[in-house]
Formats: sequence, C-alpha cells, structure tokens
Amino acid sequence: MKRFAFLNLTLLLLINQVCIAQQKAVYGKTKGKLPMLSYGLGEDRLGGAKMGILDTAVVLRLIDTTKTMYQVQLSKNHTAYIEKSFIQIDSVFKPKTFYLTNSWSVKGLENKTDLVSISMEEKLPYKSWMEINPSKIMIELFGVQSNTNWITQLSSAKEVRNIYFNQTEDDVVQVIIELKHQQHWGYSIGYRNKSLTIFVNHPPKKLRVKELVIAVDAGHGGSNTGASGLHSKILEKDLTLKFAKELESRLKRKGATVIMTRTTDTNFNNNDRVLFLQKQKPTILISLHLNSSSNNNVNGVSTYYKHIGFRPLSQAILNEMLEADLKEFGNIGHFNFMLNSPTDFMNTLVEIAFLSNAEDEVKIMDVKFQRQVADKIYRGIREFIKKAK
Repeated sequence: MKRFAFLNLTLLLLINQVCIAQQKAVYGKTKGKLPMLSYGLGEDRLGGAKMGILDTAVVLRLIDTTKTMYQVQLSKNHTAYIEKSFIQIDSVFKPKTFYLTNSWSVKGLENKTDLVSISMEEKLPYKSWMEINPSKIMIELFGVQSNTNWITQLSSAKEVRNIYFNQTEDDVVQVIIELKHQQHWGYSIGYRNKSLTIFVNHPPKKLRVKELVIAVDAGHGGSNTGASGLHSKILEKDLTLKFAKELESRLKRKGATVIMTRTTDTNFNNNDRVLFLQKQKPTILISLHLNSSSNNNVNGVSTYYKHIGFRPLSQAILNEMLEADLKEFGNIGHFNFMLNSPTDFMNTLVEIAFLSNAEDEVKIMDVKFQRQVADKIYRGIREFIKKAK
C-alpha cells in the first residue's frame, strides 16, 4: 500500500513537471524612465538593493509575480526583480533557442569618450559595475553565449587600455574593460539597435575646477518637503536650495561651469533629475541634503556614494566638511539613492548636518555656516582633483 502511494506521488510530481514545462513562457520588455533591476524583495525607505539601471526595450522572461514586482529569469542560474510599471508584456515575442555575441569594437570619439560596441542578436539584460586597483568596468551579459572571435581596437581610444571576456557560465558572458587611469570618470551603457554600447569618459584634459562642469542638486522641492527643523520647523527643501545657491556662487567665482537641477521651489522627481543630468553630461554631481533622525542626539556630516570608483570624491568632501566644526556621521558606500545610481558622471550625496539635532539646526540656519559649507565642498572637490592627477 505504501509502495502504491509512493508511486502515485511520483507520478503526480512528474505530471506537474511536464505541465510546468509545457506552460507558455511570458516575456516582457522594459519601458519607462530608468527601469531598475533589484536583487530581491528586501525593502528600506529607499526601496530594495538595486542591481542597476537597464535600457528600454530589453527582453525579460517573467517567471513569478508579487503585488508590485515581477521576478525575471536573467539566465539559467540568475534571477532578479523589477517593478511592474517598468514592464510591457509582449505576447507575440518568440525567443530564439539561444543567443550569440558577435564582433566587438573599441574606438575613441571626438566628444571625449571611448566607444565600446558589443554586437548582440537581441536586447538582453546586463549588469555593470566598477572595480579599482586596477580600474576596470565590469559587465555581465545574461542569456547569451559567446561567438566573438575578433575585437577590433583602434588607436584613437584614449581611456580603454584592454577589453576581453570570459564565458563564465553556459549563458553568461563577463566583459572586462581595463582603463588607463586609476580614477574612474564615468561611463554610459545602453543599446544602439541591438548592439550594447559603453561610452567611457576620458579624464578632463586639465584637472582644475575651472575646467569642470559641476552639477549642483538642491534636494527635495515642491510637494517633496523633506525633513523639518527640530525647533524652527523650517523645511529641508528650502534650506537645501540656500546651500545649493551658495555652492553655485562659490564654484562660479572659481571659474567652473555650474548646472543647477533646480533654482526655485519646484517639483522635480529624482528619475527626471537623472534624465536631465544625463543630457547635460556634467563632470561631477553634488547632491545636497539635510539629515534627520528619531534620536535627537544624533548629529554630524556624512557623504554617500554607490559606485566604488566614485568614492574618492565623497571622501575628499567629507574630510573638508569635518573642518567646519561638524562631527563625523560617516562615509557611506553602496547607497541606494537614485542620484547616486548613474554611472554616467561622478556623483556624491552630502548630508550636511541633522535638522533633528538642536546643535546642528542652529548651524544650518546660519548664513555664515551656509557659506562655509560651500567653501568646504569646493575645497573637497579641489583636493579630489589634486589626488586624481
């Protein structure tokens, strides 16, 4: 009897597996403003840990769903999650049995970038990240096999030292782009037709503040008020604009070209800020915020980065800010903030001080302190570029 029950159970499991295998796969394509892959379903106030931004019209196989997210199959052994709002179901898409990479090329362009082009048969998902010591751009191409037998590299390339790849899994190709300089200056990644393109920024020809294009972001704005003062109840959005205008004035006096994400109290969501900045192509982005905590004793200054190649800027600014009679709250890496997410330009977030702390609040509202912060951030940028030489 037990043997009969075991056989029945085995038969049911086999039937279930066959049914699953015969189910029609569901595919979608990315859409919207900066579709973002997440590693899992974890959450904090800024959302779950992000794998990275994808281009639009990237093909993804949908294998599961939650209330707001799709789980997607990147390759045989890799999955990720994406918000449903970033997916357009494609009921007519017919996947190939397998996809191949083809020829690759590297060349320098007149717009101060090197162009790496990886020929593909479809817009497939990818992940990229930076490595340091030595400096590299790393990319994983999912759901693809290598058929690349030549990589054309032209002498016009000024920043790409070497490019090569490894087939690390049956359907994952890892791309390694070695850079000539120790300091990362950013790269843009996305598709042109079905070729994955990586535009690698050259270092500025002259490493001086007056040669740089610096974007200054006054955090929050409009209906997004941010934190409020412990006693004054003054709003973060109003104060960040004051700090941003002081920094703009300081940088312009030193000859820098300055781009402001906002100059008035206006609604401007972070995705739109990133898209705006990607078009403006700054050398550096400084995003200014004021911190807050439920513990009124917590105070101090902190700087934030996501990509390890951009950490030196955040460290240099923090070091200078500590000379403004502020306590150290820390240098925080892999920070899950939208304006830290782009790889296109160097960026850092500065949490100047805590509005929720009485001592910090007094400083924050002082015009002399606002000017001092502008000077310290300028000096931090200057120290960073000295070391980058």
